[in-house]
Amino acid sequence: MNFNFLQNKKVLITGHTGFKGIWLSLICYKFGAKVIGISKDFKNNKLFYNKISHLNYKNYIFDMRDSTKLNRILRSYKPDYIFHLAAQALVVESYMDPYETFHNNFLISLNLIETCRKINFKTNFVFITSDKSYKNIEKKNGYKENDEIGGEDPYSGSKSSIEMLVNSYQKSFFSNKYNKVRLSIARAGNVIGGGDLSDNRIIPDAFKNWSKKNKLLIRNPYSTRPWQFVLEPLFGYIILAKNLDHKKYIGESFNFGPKFKKHICTLDLINKLNNYSEEFVKKKSFYLKKNKKYEFKESNLLQLDSSKANTKLKWKCVLNIDKTLKYCADWYINFYNKKIDLLDFSLSQIDNYINENQKNKNN
Repeated sequence: MNFNFLQNKKVLITGHTGFKGIWLSLICYKFGAKVIGISKDFKNNKLFYNKISHLNYKNYIFDMRDSTKLNRILRSYKPDYIFHLAAQALVVESYMDPYETFHNNFLISLNLIETCRKINFKTNFVFITSDKSYKNIEKKNGYKENDEIGGEDPYSGSKSSIEMLVNSYQKSFFSNKYNKVRLSIARAGNVIGGGDLSDNRIIPDAFKNWSKKNKLLIRNPYSTRPWQFVLEPLFGYIILAKNLDHKKYIGESFNFGPKFKKHICTLDLINKLNNYSEEFVKKKSFYLKKNKKYEFKESNLLQLDSSKANTKLKWKCVLNIDKTLKYCADWYINFYNKKIDLLDFSLSQIDNYINENQKNKNN
């Protein structure tokens, strides 16, 4: 995997203190980019973020609904690449505070895209939304990029509305020959890996409970999701951004998800995770129970068809579910047992993944 084109490039990552944002920052740093990060706060990932923040060129902590400050930063740096990940990203939290979810997710996206329109500097801009943007009809053969969007819960609805915003700006302002902003949309499935320390996510919740010798409550044990290791879609986002250099795929959306055989239910996921965490937790250390505090509608089946990214971008997931969970278990066990420096260990996982990817291509 050759990403040396990032050398000395200015890369703006919004949501850089979040789970995916931290890993994306590490990848870009590894390949020589100058990372400019913008986030509203640290939330639960502060411990991980503090280990890597000094590697970034600049870090800004403020609410991107402040359009004046956002404008000043973008005019100052005019980044070569923009990856927009910043969002309230938890389904549970979106039910508890739907207004803030819609207001935050839509308005920061609007401010960012409008500021780019006004400045009109050359940049490759990847909007990261979600597999939950699709109108979910429990489609068994996976959603394609031209399927109908329209998420029903507040989080999914906010992501769908952002896609409509991006589509409108692309067709209204960014499709003429004077435009320098090159837009695209990336949708990923359920991303898992070390470093996600948020509440109400299945794997972080598992290790938080297991570290305290508690059992894990599984809210929706038989829901099927397109689980994938965090580095898989992130490298896909970078490949997509690079393709925009050649004015390929401007205004298009791409799914980044695993093959269907990696789509297992939550209960099977935790059973497998137990097997890779024997030194840390007793087997079967969970129970199935509805928690009334979090009772709300969630989809049982959600699958992506990533054949477009496979064909056009030559991207695909290379890790099977067992290898994915081994990466996850190793990171969290190291985190709680404090065996190896967190930064060194995370960088080593990136190296291991790159090697794994290269082996897969050679076979």
